[in-house]
Amino acid sequence: MFVYSDVFVKLLVGFIFMTLLINFSGKGNLAPTSAIDQVQNYVLGGIVGGVIYNSAVTLIQFIMVLLIWSLLILVTRYLKIHVRAVGKFIDGGPITVIRNGQLLVHNCLKANLSAKEIDFKLRTAGVYQIDDVKRAIVEQNGSLTVLRQGDGSIRYPVIVDGQIDYDVLELMSHDETWLLAQLKQHDVQNVRDVYMAKYENHQFEITRYDEA
Repeated sequence: MFVYSDVFVKLLVGFIFMTLLINFSGKGNLAPTSAIDQVQNYVLGGIVGGVIYNSAVTLIQFIMVLLIWSLLILVTRYLKIHVRAVGKFIDGGPITVIRNGQLLVHNCLKANLSAKEIDFKLRTAGVYQIDDVKRAIVEQNGSLTVLRQGDGSIRYPVIVDGQIDYDVLELMSHDETWLLAQLKQHDVQNVRDVYMAKYENHQFEITRYDEA
């Protein structure tokens, strides 16, 4: 039997859980930048929308499902930040599809982009000649960052959340030994002490955890 009071209570509980989850997990899902943000929105909306009108699902069952999903999201986010392999699996990373005017077909296929899609993204970015592109990179949210010939370098963090991003390090044409030596010059003894480090124009911009 359809009862408005039951729907109201479930809506209220769903609203509270969504608000708490957004505040605990960060505001990223309000402007999704990764797969986990999108999944969180879709599943949470599906749980709330699919249950509130179903009188066969009790309020306790509804709360338990929300708790299980919230716990799964929070644990996944923690692992994504602190375990590089998990973060790489969930979010992926930037993929260079054009380097010095040359289209890298293998990387385009790796990013699951057809020639038509690459051409569309370039035209959307105002690029009509691949030769004009110094570097084009598919970001983790699917957008395309285009660096034209003569532009400066793209500033990617080589260290994030206390972990080295080896793909960015390779993009910079350097190795881990070089990076560790550079960190020591900035009085940083351990990579895990670094919240974020960017390298541009032969200079490091380092933010440590203890600066919070």
